[in-house]
Amino acid sequence: MSQFKLNFTDLKRQYKNIEKEIEKAVKEVLESSAFINGPQVSKLEEEVAKYCDSKFGIGVASGTDALLLPLMAIDIQPGDEVITTPFTFIATAEVIALLKAKPVFVDIDETTYNIDVKKIEEKITDRTKAIIPVHLFGQMSDMDEIMDLAKKHDLTVIEDACQAIGAEYKNKKACSIGDFSALSFFPSKNLGGYGDGGMVITNNEEYAKKIKMLRQHGSSIKYEHSELGINGRLDTLQAAILIVKLKHLNTWIDNRIRLAERYTKHLKDHVTTPVIRDDNKAVYNQYTIRTEKRDDLIKHLSENGIPTAIHYQKPLHLQECFKYLGLKENDLPISEKVSNDVFSLPMFPEMKEEEQDMVINTILDFFK
Repeated sequence: MSQFKLNFTDLKRQYKNIEKEIEKAVKEVLESSAFINGPQVSKLEEEVAKYCDSKFGIGVASGTDALLLPLMAIDIQPGDEVITTPFTFIATAEVIALLKAKPVFVDIDETTYNIDVKKIEEKITDRTKAIIPVHLFGQMSDMDEIMDLAKKHDLTVIEDACQAIGAEYKNKKACSIGDFSALSFFPSKNLGGYGDGGMVITNNEEYAKKIKMLRQHGSSIKYEHSELGINGRLDTLQAAILIVKLKHLNTWIDNRIRLAERYTKHLKDHVTTPVIRDDNKAVYNQYTIRTEKRDDLIKHLSENGIPTAIHYQKPLHLQECFKYLGLKENDLPISEKVSNDVFSLPMFPEMKEEEQDMVINTILDFFK
């Protein structure tokens, strides 16, 4: 076993770089004791919306709530259908099912791993109400085609941008195209808090007002409840931390892109490296490669002190909780094929080139 030990992502290293700024921001919240709906929440909402070239941000308790609340805002009903991808974290489809609507899975494009836009229209029925494209691993989906389909069939589009803040598609920012977008501030995200958090982004003022109300038990006046909502607010402490981190986000993204380009340069002849469309700017929330020798390569890396992660081992249509949808193996063959071969390498903005070289050289040794 190797003495070399690397973290998959190193949140402590990042914290140490901004420790004084973070402690000052946290202390201000502690001194004010405005732990719920403090002024930092609305400040963060404004700053993130601006960063995303959008009008309104509504801070919520998690990325999952950021996906759930838009569906509640458009009044998704039991039996309605929402189209999405099976190759994503479960939250994307979970929120559809929680509202007793039906997740309709469309297979993925084999090069980008995002939803295959050419296969969406055949899944649209008179019950379809929305499409949730996922900007997987930090690369945006084909939004022009998706928006055209949505317009043609009168559907709502919710961008799942939980892995993609700062990404661009044809010079348009993630969260600036769909009717709604969802962001996650889970700690390992490119913009991550020190706990759970998320944000809904929209350009529609009525939707923004409705989501603000729904995130607070359906109330805009204290103890008056016009609708059933949820307890889905963003904590002031998380907002204060995220305001500090947002200032550094572009630098961190630049570092991720630089590291990703180094990985690709050295590994592309041995494994399938990420394919980024010419008109896209990817932000590499993960650096995910593909090889039929995945399990052996993961074992080899682990023996040499290098951690990995599989995003995602089993597509959603084959998960136990979605068995009732009646889908089986080979129904969405690209998602199934990809999920058997992909895994992610260590990737964080503070990663040193000599650490990355260890990962690269260990992989090259495996293929010798």
